[in-house]
Amino acid sequence: MIDILRARFHQGYRTIRFPKGADPERPERFVGRPEIAQEGCTGCGSCVQVCPTDALHLREKAPSIDMGLCTFCTVCAEACPQGVIRFGREFRLAAQGRQALLVPSQGEDADPLREESIHSLFGRSLKLRQVSAGGCGSCEADTNVLNTVGWDLGRLGIQFVASPRHADGLLVTGPVTKNMESALRKTYDATPSPKIVIAVGTCAVSGGLFRTHTETVMGVDTVLPVDLYIPGCPPHPATILEGLARFLGRIPAK
Repeated sequence: MIDILRARFHQGYRTIRFPKGADPERPERFVGRPEIAQEGCTGCGSCVQVCPTDALHLREKAPSIDMGLCTFCTVCAEACPQGVIRFGREFRLAAQGRQALLVPSQGEDADPLREESIHSLFGRSLKLRQVSAGGCGSCEADTNVLNTVGWDLGRLGIQFVASPRHADGLLVTGPVTKNMESALRKTYDATPSPKIVIAVGTCAVSGGLFRTHTETVMGVDTVLPVDLYIPGCPPHPATILEGLARFLGRIPAK
C-alpha cells in the first residue's frame, strides 16, 4: 500500500488543465482548422480535383472548404501551386449549425453559443449514450480516451452511460450504415426528452468517404436532428472536449 501511495505521489497531477487552463498540447503532426488566403488563387482547380470527398469548391475563383466533408488529409494544400490553402493548429472546430463548418465563413457565426435552455438543462450534468453507427473505430477511440485520467471528462459533469433510458442524449460516430439506421432510431426513441444529438467525426457529420455508398445514409442529420457537429477524421480528443464544454456553456465562445 505504501508503494502505491509513493507512486501516486511521484506521478503528481496528470489531468490536463483545459478548459480552465492553457490549451492542451497537440502533437507535432496535428492538423487543425483549414486556412484560406484571401488573395492569390488563380482558380486552377488543382485542389478541387484531388479532394477525396468533394469538400472543396471554387467560389468566385477562391476555394471554400466544408469541414463537415473534409478528412483533413492536407492533399489540397500540397496540390495548390499558389499555397493559398494551409492547415493550422486551431483545434476548436465544433459548431451548432452545419453551414458554420464552411471555411471561409459564409455569413453564419462559426462559433455559436448554445441557447440558455441547454445550459440550464445539461450544463452541470450530461449523460450520453455513445452509438457507433458503422464507424471504423477511430472516432470511437478518440472519444473513449476522454474517460482516461489525462482528460477526465467526468470533471465537467459529462459521463457515458450504458442505456439510452439513462441518457440525456446521443453521441454518434460513423456514417450511419443501412444496418445501423433502425438501431439508431430506436436508441433515439428510447432516450427520454428533452434530449440532444451530437455528431462526432466527418462520417457522422456528412457521411465522409462513404457518403455516396449505397449502404449508408450520408450522416446522422439525415436520420435524426443534430444539435452539435464536431468535424475531424478523427477529431482530436481536445476538439471533442472543447466542443462539448462550449456547447454546455462551460467555456465562452471565442
